[in-house]
Amino acid sequence: MKHPKDIPNMVFADSEGNILDFPELKMAGRVGQFFHPIEPKDLIPLPKGSELFVLPNRLPIGWDPVHDEMIALCENPFNPKESIQAVAAFIAPAHTQTAIAAFLKKDEEAPALPLFCYTAVGWWQGKFWVAAFRSDPDPRQDADRFDMYKVKKKTLEISKKFNKNRLIRHLVTCSLHYGCPAARNFFLGRWEAPVPTSPVCNARCIGCISNQPKELSVGTQNRINFVPSVEEIVELCTMHLRHAPAPIVSFGQGCEGEPLLQVNTIEEAIKKIRKDTLRGTINLNSNASLPNNVERLAVSGLDSIRISLNSCREKYYMAYYRPKGYRFSNVLESAKVMKKYSRFVSINLFITPGLTDELDEIDELSRIIEEYKIDLIQLRNHNIDPDMYFSAINFKPSGQHVGIKNMIKILKKRHPFLRFGYFNPCLNP
Repeated sequence: MKHPKDIPNMVFADSEGNILDFPELKMAGRVGQFFHPIEPKDLIPLPKGSELFVLPNRLPIGWDPVHDEMIALCENPFNPKESIQAVAAFIAPAHTQTAIAAFLKKDEEAPALPLFCYTAVGWWQGKFWVAAFRSDPDPRQDADRFDMYKVKKKTLEISKKFNKNRLIRHLVTCSLHYGCPAARNFFLGRWEAPVPTSPVCNARCIGCISNQPKELSVGTQNRINFVPSVEEIVELCTMHLRHAPAPIVSFGQGCEGEPLLQVNTIEEAIKKIRKDTLRGTINLNSNASLPNNVERLAVSGLDSIRISLNSCREKYYMAYYRPKGYRFSNVLESAKVMKKYSRFVSINLFITPGLTDELDEIDELSRIIEEYKIDLIQLRNHNIDPDMYFSAINFKPSGQHVGIKNMIKILKKRHPFLRFGYFNPCLNP
């Protein structure tokens, strides 16, 4: 069944963490600062590989269809006086959320949530349903594509064979401890391989998953603590590009800072890789802060860049990235540089329902797509506590929001050749 025939029931967690549904209240979602019931057409079954999170010190909010109002459930309706907590879904890769989970903090002192995406979830006819859609048919990170026996076997095999390569050893931790799909795919010899290189960064992103002040939030993984040598990078990349199907190697990962700060190392590595093989795509995931460095990499053989943006409006961009020594204009200049060399440019758009789909935001994104000839929009969920995020960037709703799916329709109509997806594409398989 593609969509439920009715609005699912609200779900909550009891004091022991068991997830229950409450039929008297229906599933609600959050868009920006507003709560609303979720229409069945905007729901899909919880994708395989997703997780359900219990949200500490947060009360679930549901929609009362009888009185047409939003209600915060304060206690277990099946066991009065028992405390309860809200529930959200962390949806699997290749899926994009359309509504945030509806919850209310019990008090303003409640600690920030860990850096994950919190998608609205409900229960109907024996299934969990989420406010999301499949945004990329590419199966490279689908849960059923990973046989964990093979993952562990190949990870240990390759790490033993290349035991002197610190970069490969770093990816062992990513594969076996953090469950990084990209690292696992590297060891399985397929698709996109991660190439972290930089322990430092020139931004202080509020939602950085590898480097967080203890008082703000909790990073979800440790950052690489060394700069790999040119030889270590080349060894990893050439092995992958020579043999993997639809191969991509990507600098700029969640377990590092900004790769453009290691331009000398990456530039030399790309030149050596391309002397060895012309197969596959060399990609850079970046904040695109240093256009001169981007140009050096483009000249050396970089095929594509993915530029991460939380917003196309400068005030929200600067408030989130808190850049050190660069401006939003530098980011856009990097896109211009890549197009000068006929390279592929993606925007890694952090989807936040209620902000990303505001008409003002869409218009500014549309201007950037047109002016800088953007090739692809990657519809990535923003992994962050929504309350912390909206407060930190001082978000003020500016007018009408149209919904994430309608945003895509508008952009497709304005830019017929623009691509949408979730992953970096292999440009020359």
